[in-house]
Amino acid sequence: MEFVDRTLKCIDCGAEFVFTAGEQLFFHDKQFKNDPKRCKQCKAKRAGGGPRVRPETRTTCSECGAETTVPFKPTQGRPVLCRSCFQQQMSTPQPHHSPNIQTEPAPEQD
Repeated sequence: MEFVDRTLKCIDCGAEFVFTAGEQLFFHDKQFKNDPKRCKQCKAKRAGGGPRVRPETRTTCSECGAETTVPFKPTQGRPVLCRSCFQQQMSTPQPHHSPNIQTEPAPEQD
């Protein structure tokens, strides 16, 4: 299969960029199905684009009642912990119960 340079348009900035034959060969070898959508500058901006913005939600800790913020949208009916309560819970060993797993051998019957 022979590849020739093609001109594509960046979806971010609208500038035209060249999708070289070598890049096309690389895409073909990696079995990529789609052509690139961004020029090298926009791709670099997007890849290194600074800190990601996380949603902050103000809520009340289910354990201690303190006002706190969490980096997600809480689900109704599930407890939300502040950082200190969460860290305390993570450091406390949690008993692992499973009704189908027997942890001690059953006493032998005569």
